[in-house]
Amino acid sequence: MTLPNLITIGRLFLVPLVIVMILNERWQGAFVIFVVAGISDAVDGFLAKRFAMASELGAYLDPIADKALIVSIYITLAVVGAVPAWLVILVVARDVMIVSAVVLSWGMGKPVVISPFVVSKLNTAAQLIFAAILLGSRAFGVDPGQAVQVGQLFVALLTVGSMTAYLAFWLRHMAA
Repeated sequence: MTLPNLITIGRLFLVPLVIVMILNERWQGAFVIFVVAGISDAVDGFLAKRFAMASELGAYLDPIADKALIVSIYITLAVVGAVPAWLVILVVARDVMIVSAVVLSWGMGKPVVISPFVVSKLNTAAQLIFAAILLGSRAFGVDPGQAVQVGQLFVALLTVGSMTAYLAFWLRHMAA
């Protein structure tokens, strides 16, 4: 068990806390926990790379923790009316599609190794930044103005772009 893996596991434990904070409209607490989770993601990645602490377990845990945080945040924000349901469906559908493709590939005896594409990294960054804007604006009573509409559009476009890239990659892999 490496330090980066312990940090990642800690991030997983933050997910239910941030959900409870959002559901109880404790926006400052939710924002702080969300920021801590984001910083922990950067720290565990830095430690794993810089000090050769990368592990197979970490390669699985890190994206699980990231997706658990993003999906949970978006679903919970939709429950409290902070984001539209269509955006949450799009965000969740992308992750379900990726996981389903990997499972199906393995089940068909053609395991696929998926590494993030540039559009997917941009997508994750946009999703996190948009969530931070929503949480931060509520936490500090700031009107985000047009940032909400622009953020929704940006997240939606990048999510569709990421879905398309992964689907094309998977179809090429399966046809080979």
